[in-house]
Amino acid sequence: MSDFVHDGWSFYIAIITVASLLACAVLLKALSTRKLAQGEQVETTGHSWDDLQELNNPLPRWWMWLFYITIVFSLAYLILYPGLGSYAGYLGWSSQGQYKDEQQQAAAVYGPVINRFLKQDAVAVAANPEAREIGQRLFLNYCAQCHGSDAGGSRGYPSLRDGDWLYGGTTEAIRSTILNGRNGVMPPLGAALGGSEDVRDVVHHVLALAGRTHDGLRAQRGKAKFATTCAACHGVDGKGNQQIGAPNLSDDIWLHGGTEAAITETIVKGRINQMPAHKDFLDEGKIHLLTAYVLGISGQGKP
Repeated sequence: MSDFVHDGWSFYIAIITVASLLACAVLLKALSTRKLAQGEQVETTGHSWDDLQELNNPLPRWWMWLFYITIVFSLAYLILYPGLGSYAGYLGWSSQGQYKDEQQQAAAVYGPVINRFLKQDAVAVAANPEAREIGQRLFLNYCAQCHGSDAGGSRGYPSLRDGDWLYGGTTEAIRSTILNGRNGVMPPLGAALGGSEDVRDVVHHVLALAGRTHDGLRAQRGKAKFATTCAACHGVDGKGNQQIGAPNLSDDIWLHGGTEAAITETIVKGRINQMPAHKDFLDEGKIHLLTAYVLGISGQGKP
């Protein structure tokens, strides 16, 4: 793939783009200036329907000039804006630059409103109606795509309302998650457990930990396998480990489903979850308000 980021590709793209536009102009000129000799009949394109024939006449001049205007507009656009390989355009415009400018304008207008909450504790901010309203709008913009507009989550995306936390529900833990993101990995353990029957035994032990309907004999057999293969992350009692994001398996709250089939799939294939870092596009004030808002909807930020 390194060949496709070489500087030579920029020239190649620019040449092909300009040549294509010029070729369109030449083709248009050739097809719109053909004249018939005296007595020559206009050829048909071979298409006919209900005694109607499609003749090979030149384009109307008004239509031809519209095409020419389009080509001239395209050339002017490519001079002013990026489009010819790595050429940045005469105006130096870029979508990233426009985004940064809009961020700066928004920060100048809304920054003072948001940053005045920085001096307050997150729990106090969570109890402030105005701060909650601002936090909700930030949440809808940056978080609702994964966690849902009501923060209830969905399969693979944790609910933020149930008080169950993979990495901890303290103010600092939530803030760290928003700032730096999280990378959760559950390795595939089907082969390590020995086979499908052993996997099923462990699944029933996990169901037993969560208080779900299970096969008691299988759960008893799976307990030993769980202790040697799964307890390193989830603990012998299945309570999990927030230091590494290992979920609690005993609370009957499931990120990828708690049925026998879903748990089997998790054990055999593993899981990979990623929470993206927001530190590169959210300032300290927005991070603080989002942290407080999450605390509030989880019930921990209520006075």
